[in-house]
Amino acid sequence: MIDLRKYEVWFATGSQDLYGEETLKEVAGHSREIASYLSKFPELPVKVEFKPVLTSPDSVYKLCLDVNSSPDCIGVIFWMHTFSPAKMWIAGLKVLQKPFVHLHTQFNRDLPWGEIDMDFMNLNQSAHGDREFGFICTRMGKSRKVIVGHWQDESVRKKLAVWMRAAAAKCDMQGGTIARFGDNMREVAVTEGDKVEAQMKFGYSVAGYGVGDLVDLVDQASDSEVDKLIAEYENRYKVSKVLRKGGEKHQSLREAAKIEIGLRAFLESGNFTGFTDTFEDLHGLRQLPGLAAQRLMADGYGFGAEGDWKTAALVRAAKVMSAGLKGGTSFMEDYTYHFNPGQDGMEVLGAHMLEICESIAEGKPSLEIAPLSIGGKADPPRLVFDTPVGPAINATIIDVGDRFRLIVNEVVVVPPNEPLAKLPVARAVWIPKPNLTVAAHSWILAGGAHHTAFSQSISAEYLEDFAEMFGMEYLLINDSTNISEFKKELKWNDLYYSSGQ
Repeated sequence: MIDLRKYEVWFATGSQDLYGEETLKEVAGHSREIASYLSKFPELPVKVEFKPVLTSPDSVYKLCLDVNSSPDCIGVIFWMHTFSPAKMWIAGLKVLQKPFVHLHTQFNRDLPWGEIDMDFMNLNQSAHGDREFGFICTRMGKSRKVIVGHWQDESVRKKLAVWMRAAAAKCDMQGGTIARFGDNMREVAVTEGDKVEAQMKFGYSVAGYGVGDLVDLVDQASDSEVDKLIAEYENRYKVSKVLRKGGEKHQSLREAAKIEIGLRAFLESGNFTGFTDTFEDLHGLRQLPGLAAQRLMADGYGFGAEGDWKTAALVRAAKVMSAGLKGGTSFMEDYTYHFNPGQDGMEVLGAHMLEICESIAEGKPSLEIAPLSIGGKADPPRLVFDTPVGPAINATIIDVGDRFRLIVNEVVVVPPNEPLAKLPVARAVWIPKPNLTVAAHSWILAGGAHHTAFSQSISAEYLEDFAEMFGMEYLLINDSTNISEFKKELKWNDLYYSSGQ
């Protein structure tokens, strides 16, 4: 569902006419070589497209307008091969609407010490040309990522890849729509928010639908479609005996398949990028769409339970950023704690009623059925699994009134201390960084939600770049977090954003 290869990033080099035709030819040749080199690496998810060298205010302005209008271009890499007077960049940067990265590099990695002459010095001026460009970006308050290093270094490519994926997620949000079946869970505060402000800031919209609109499509699912989907279930999962054909709960699985067929048809027909539902509004459905939510997320859709459209949009963004990467991304909830410090530290058991994405499953998930003591509907089938150990992130976006805030906590997934034999839901156990005491304290001080986007595919750097592109407040909870300093950061941020920045 998510294909990043359709996108491209433009590579634009700054110089000036002062250097003469021969030097500018060399600048263009070097720039073309760098763009071509970068495009060869599979870890860079989008094509790097060379653009002619920029030597005047008009050429910069036109390039920036072209970036804005190109549907395939998701951002720009700017590099100053020589000195490029920064005033010529003002008009273009003022109108530029897409993200850019400032690549501070130079064509040659090593200095040819015994051969350096003034021709070499005039050609290779990135060391101060990029500083001139950096000044005007800072003077104009332009958000951007700065990457320092030689363009052939693996570390540079890795940082470029992160930025590209964040830019792709930003692009995907533009014009995206979250389908919201029903409203949010009644009386819940954190899942509320300003949908108009979100559309103005992020570009996606939230469209509300009655659950009856979905029920109509569910009821249209044919027996042959259901049979085909159940065959896929039986091939893909360890289906419990009671759910198999002839089993006493087989009809429940057929109903889950109908819900998936109807929900998928609804999302595809409206070109939606994510959806929400709520157990408080299931009129016409025989069960909560648990299995459907798990499988649709695995196909790239965003999801938020209980009407949580902000989390649905964030899950979708993380899915775009992580497309093709190892590991998975899912809707998640901090459900309950293991407060015994033990040998490794206090732990969080993350789960939800049903809807955890199978992309984070360790091994082949089990397809089981169990009672759901909320919602007042029939028992729903669901995928049950543990999550692989290793590093991950938990992230949430909240509306704090005058702005949106992105909070990220780095965590480490660990094995359950004992088998969770009686817990019939998908789950993950993790130790938050720096520890549960500090992480939970900081999260609560920041107003973090109980719903999150959980990912073992991307790191905090991706979401930091993503937040930077939107000018969104970003808070990171990690090994370096200190409660006293975190409180100060919250107060400083309040002052910064209240000043109109």
